[in-house]
Amino acid sequence: MDYAILTGSVLVTGVVLAIVAQWKGWRPSLAVALAVGIGVRLLIMWLSVIDTWQPVDFMESFKPAGMAILAHRDPVLESNGGWHFLPTIPYVYGLLLWLHIPWEIAGRLVTVVCDIVLIPLVGKLAGGKDAGLRAFQYACNPLAVLVACVHGQVEPVSLLFGVAAFIVARNARVSRPVRNAILAGLLMGLALCAKSWPIWLVPGMLLFLPDLRARAYAFFATGVAPIFFLVTLPIGAGTSLAQLPKVIQTIGDVRPIIGEWGWTALRVGGDWTLDADLARYGQWAIYITLLIVGFLWRRADPIDLTTALLLAFMVVTPRLGAQYLMWFMPFLVARPTRFAWPVIIGVSTWAGVGYMYLTQFDTDTWWRLHSTWAMSSAVLLPVLVAALPWGRRRTMGLDAAPVKESSPSPVGASA
Repeated sequence: MDYAILTGSVLVTGVVLAIVAQWKGWRPSLAVALAVGIGVRLLIMWLSVIDTWQPVDFMESFKPAGMAILAHRDPVLESNGGWHFLPTIPYVYGLLLWLHIPWEIAGRLVTVVCDIVLIPLVGKLAGGKDAGLRAFQYACNPLAVLVACVHGQVEPVSLLFGVAAFIVARNARVSRPVRNAILAGLLMGLALCAKSWPIWLVPGMLLFLPDLRARAYAFFATGVAPIFFLVTLPIGAGTSLAQLPKVIQTIGDVRPIIGEWGWTALRVGGDWTLDADLARYGQWAIYITLLIVGFLWRRADPIDLTTALLLAFMVVTPRLGAQYLMWFMPFLVARPTRFAWPVIIGVSTWAGVGYMYLTQFDTDTWWRLHSTWAMSSAVLLPVLVAALPWGRRRTMGLDAAPVKESSPSPVGASA
C-alpha cells in the first residue's frame, strides 16, 4: 500500500473521535455522522483506487465475476473458482463495467455505498438517545473502512440488508406483523444473495417477530431472493441448464484453507494450507459452540444473541479472512458490551497490519511476516470471549431500550 501512513492516520483519528464522543457524552446528529462517514470513506477509497497495490481477490476473483456477467457468462464458473456465491453482486459489477467505470472504482463503489447506508441503520438498530452516537461510532469504525474502501469485500452489502431485516422485524411487533415479517424475510434473503454467512443472522431476526405465524412467513420469505437469483441464472448470466448442478456444487464448496487466524494458525505455524481434517474439526467446533451459545442466550435481546453468535464464531472458526471480523461490528457498535472497544481496536489493528504494513514488502518477506501476523491473532481470542454480552443473557422483553452506559471509562459499556 502506497498511502499506508495517511490511511492509518485517518483511521486512528476516527477511533479517537469515536472514543472521545462516548467519553464526553456527545450525541452527534445523523447529518454529522454521515458527513464524517462519507468523507472518510471517499478519501480512503480514492487512495485505494490510485494505489499501485490492489488486493489479489479483488482483482483476480471479483473482477472476473463482473467481466463474466458483462460477457453474459456464468460468474461462478468463469471466475476460476474465485466467486462462490449467487450472481447478485456480479450483476452490479457488470452494470458498472458496462458504464465504463474503471474497475478499481466500480469494484469498491458497491461496498462503499452500502457501508455509508449502514451508518444510519446502525443508529436505528441502537435506537433511543444513543442512536446518534452509535451511528457516529460506526461512521468512524476503522475495520469497516478497511473492508469496504480498501479491500472491496462485499460484507457491507450483506450487513446492509441483514441489519435492515432486524429493524423491520422489530417493527413487526408494533404494527403490521405479517407485512413486516415478509419484508424482513425478503431483506434477509438479499443478505444471503451477497454471501452465505448471513445464515447466522436468521435466528435473531426470527426472534424479533411476535409469533410463530410471523416467523413462518419471514422464514419462507428469506428463501425467495436466493431461489430467484439461482433459477434465473440461464436468463441473467447465460448459464445452461446442464451447468446449474455444477454452479450449485461450486457455491456450496468451501475449500479447507486454514492457518490465517486463531487456533489453526498456531497449529500450522501461520501458513496457509489445505487441511481437510482440521477444517472438519473446526466446522464441528462451530456447530457445537453456536448451539451452546444459542441455548445460553435464547432469552436475550435478539441483537445480543446475534452478537454472541458471531463473536463465538470468530473464536472457534478454523478459517477466516480479515473481512469476517466485520460481521459482528454493526451489532456490537449498536449495543456495546464492556469489552466492545478493546475488540474493535484489537481486530482493527490486526487487520490494519495485514492491509497496510504487510503490503509494503516483496513476496518472500510478506510470507515470512504473514506467519507471525497470523499467529498473533490468537491474542485476540480471549478478548472476543470477554466481549460476549455475558450480563445480558436474559431480557425482560424484546421491547427493552438500548443498554445504558454504566462505566465512566472511555472504552467501557455495560456488560
